[in-house]
Amino acid sequence: MALGVLAYPTLHDQDFELIQSFRKDHDELYYQVVHPHFAFVFPMDTCQKGEFLLEVAEKAQGFSPIHFNIRCATINKDSFLDYYHLLLVPDEGYSQVVKLHDSLYSGLFFPELRLDIDFIPHLGIANSKDKFLVKKWADQWNARDFTIKGSIDKLTVIEYDGKKLIDLKDISL
Repeated sequence: MALGVLAYPTLHDQDFELIQSFRKDHDELYYQVVHPHFAFVFPMDTCQKGEFLLEVAEKAQGFSPIHFNIRCATINKDSFLDYYHLLLVPDEGYSQVVKLHDSLYSGLFFPELRLDIDFIPHLGIANSKDKFLVKKWADQWNARDFTIKGSIDKLTVIEYDGKKLIDLKDISL
C-alpha cells in the first residue's frame, strides 16, 4: 500500500452536502473512494509507515489551521488519465496550503515531488473525459455567486492501493 497525506476540510453542513451532491452525480473516479479533500502528498511506497508518520508530524509543526474561502471553479487536465477535472480552488488560504505542501515535500519526500505537475490547492468535485462537459460545469458553478468557507485543522495520513483508501492517523495543525 502507498502512503499519502490528505486534509478533509471542516465545512458548513450545507456546503458539504452541496459538494457531495454534485460529486455523486459527476465524480465517477473518486466519489466512492474518498470524501472531499485537499491532497498534500501523493501516495508513495518509498517510505516505511513509521518514518512517514514522523516526517509528516515534523514538517507540519508550526503550521496553524488554515481558513479558506472558495469562490470559483476551474478545470484541470489529468496528467495520468484521459480525464478533465472540475476543481474548487480557494481564493483565501491558497498561499498557506501551498506553503504547507512545500514544507511536507522539503525533506524525506523531496525525491517524490512532481515538479512536472502544477500544485493547485483544490477540492476535486467532478471529472469526465469530455472537456466541454467539464467546462459547462465550471461555467454553471461560476455563474453563481457562491462562497464556500472552511478550514483545514488537521492532516490525515492515508494508505491507498489504487482502489481502497484507509485513513491511518490525523495530525493536528
